[in-house]
Amino acid sequence: MKTNNSVLVRAARLTDLDRVQAIYADHVLTGLASFEEVPPDLYEMSRRFLSLSEAGFPYLVAVDRETDHVKGYAYAGPYRTRIGYRYTVEDSVYLASDATGQGIGAKLLVGLIDHCTQMGKRQMVAVIGDSKNEASIRLHANHGFRLVGMFNSVGFKHGRWVDSVLMQRALGEGDGKIPRE
Repeated sequence: MKTNNSVLVRAARLTDLDRVQAIYADHVLTGLASFEEVPPDLYEMSRRFLSLSEAGFPYLVAVDRETDHVKGYAYAGPYRTRIGYRYTVEDSVYLASDATGQGIGAKLLVGLIDHCTQMGKRQMVAVIGDSKNEASIRLHANHGFRLVGMFNSVGFKHGRWVDSVLMQRALGEGDGKIPRE
């Protein structure tokens, strides 16, 4: 098993999106982290990537340093579109099935936190699919997120009701100071 030292986190490129799409498709088809049931195709994943990237939001990949093979990806985007939420972002982290337990998710999440803090964002929210998703809940808790709530049985996938866990952490000065417009 490779350690996270063999992994580099960098900005995603269009050429990474075939692997990003494959990782996400696996999560859509087999997991509960995403409430989508049909994996988006490469065109749709590219549209989503460009939408976030062109707006200045981070979209990162973790790649094997030797092969440049994408092992996971993460991005942050607006939590909600109304102007009052402009200082809050929502994060998403997805790993390939053979990349779990190696610290890759942590490297990706730290990259998102750093980037969003530099953007002047003040809060980061994680909306985690499935209250039994211990790995994601632990990842976020280990990086300063606190549990702020749970929506019970708001999703239905793979023949069962699924919860959404809500976690949040401050970025930079958080709510300790009014932002400059």
